[in-house]
Order: sequence, then C-alpha cells, then structure tokens
Amino acid sequence: MGLAAVQETGKEHSMTRIGFIGLGNMGGPMAANLAKAGHSVRVFDLMPESVEKAIAAGCIAADDAREAVSGCDVAISMLPAGEHVRGLWLAEGGGLDLLGALPTGALVIDCSTIDVASARQVGVAAKGRGIRFIDAPVSGGVAGATAGTLTFIVGGESDDFEAAKPILAHMGQNLFHAGALGAGQIAKMCNNMLLAIQMAGTAEALALGVKEGLDPSVLSTIMGKSSGNNWSLERYNPWPGVMENVPASRGYQGGFMTRLMVKDLGLAMGLAEHAHSAVPMGALARNLFNLHASQGQGGKDFSSILELYRDKTAPG
Repeated sequence: MGLAAVQETGKEHSMTRIGFIGLGNMGGPMAANLAKAGHSVRVFDLMPESVEKAIAAGCIAADDAREAVSGCDVAISMLPAGEHVRGLWLAEGGGLDLLGALPTGALVIDCSTIDVASARQVGVAAKGRGIRFIDAPVSGGVAGATAGTLTFIVGGESDDFEAAKPILAHMGQNLFHAGALGAGQIAKMCNNMLLAIQMAGTAEALALGVKEGLDPSVLSTIMGKSSGNNWSLERYNPWPGVMENVPASRGYQGGFMTRLMVKDLGLAMGLAEHAHSAVPMGALARNLFNLHASQGQGGKDFSSILELYRDKTAPG
C-alpha cells in the first residue's frame, strides 16, 4: 500500500504504514492518535517507558529508528533540535541516514521545532533521493496532542502538503501551508515569540493586581472581557486555581516546558539576526524566560513565569 492511499479525499482512509520517531510529551499522543485512526504505526524512542505507552495505545515497537521507518509510506519525527533531526535523516557527521531506509516517493513529516537551515538541509537532501519532505511544527501543547486538535504549520511543496493532510488531520484540526520549505519553522518561531511576550505580560499584570488586593479570578474575568484579553489569559491562565485543567493548577507540571520556550526564543533571535529585524520585546521575553530557567524552573510549564513576579505571600 503506497502513499497514494493517503491522498484519497471524500472517502474513508486506507491504512498507511507510518514510522514515528520521538515519543515525548507531544510525540507520544500524536502516534497514539494515528494508531487509533487505524494506521499501522511503528515507533521508536530512546526512553523505553515512552515506547511502552505507545504500545498500550496500539502502536508497534521497533528495535531501533531504522526499523521504525524502513519501508514506510510516511515517516514522522518529533525531536528536540535541529542537530537531532539532521543526525536522524542525514549521513553527515556519523548520522543515521534514515532517508536511505525509505522507498522512493515516501513522505517525511518532521514535526520538530528547529532552525530553518536544518529543515531546508534535510528537505533538499530528501528531494535529491526522491523522498518527499515537509517541515510541520505544531502548536497546541500536550492537551492538543492528546485530543488530536493540534495546529500544524507546514513548509514545503503544495503537493506534499496535500498528500500529508489526511495524516495530519488525525492529529490536528488546523492545517496551514505557510509556504516553501522552512516556512513552517519561520511561522512557528513568530508565533512562539508572540506567545512568550503575551504570557510574560499577562503574568506581570496579574501579579500587579493581586499585590494591590485584587482577586486573581476577578481580575482575569475583567481583563478577559476588556481590551487586554489574550490567549494566555483566556485559555492558559498562569495564576494557580483560576482555571481548571491548565498547568498552573497542577504545580505547573505538563504542558510546554520553560526550557523549550527558551530554545524557541533562541531560534527566533537567530531568525531576527538573519533578517536584520528588530525584536526588542522578543529579546526581553527571552531574557525573562532564560532567567526563570536558570533558577531551576526549566522543567516547569512556561506559564510558571508568573513566579518571577508573584509575591509568595499572596493568596492562591
């Protein structure tokens, strides 16, 4: 069964052979949703417990990364950084060269958030071998990955994006073609820079109001119905106890770790330098999140930036 089965529209999908590498907080639920949709999903991760969870969700364990993608119609990677993506797909520097394990015409979907140069390097190498490639970083957090409601921001050729859509639709609700190869990464960096600025500002405003005696829930409601409303305030409130089912109300566990936000902001700063673009608010946000991470908070959700501002004696 080839990639053509993935491209059918207006009818039930056929089972596709998918190799999935990288089963962390995001990748694990994404692979599980593909298995739930009826696809044959072979998985690999360096953490055995992550593989066990995927098996319990209906995936098939592979002994190594090469076995996971060998002969697959679609291969998906979800890795921490550009060096890991290059090391997986390319032969340079002792890399695994997994492009060589795929049949001609296979589709690689890299969902990692990485530097633009790495995405383009792997994509060009893939095209040279007759392999289709898109960079498809995601937005929506662990909750979105679990619920299958992620946003995919895709860079690559239009035909490759169209071929990937039926697969992506099992993991996300919003599928955007941002432009040519690497465009997905650019759009993701811009989005996450804005998110970091937004979250830092929301935390700052809430902390100020609470220090002056306001109830954080009341203040959140007021700002949520006023011109200060934003996604962080309305959907991901950083003050503990104001909103259920967000990291702030479970000790800032789960969600999107502060150290990953620092990484993404570093990518955005690199992009800004390349583009000679002024990003003073983004640079300030990077400094704030980097300071927070340096104080031992890198493993907490990025909404824990509130703790930089919060009076520890305040209610909540």
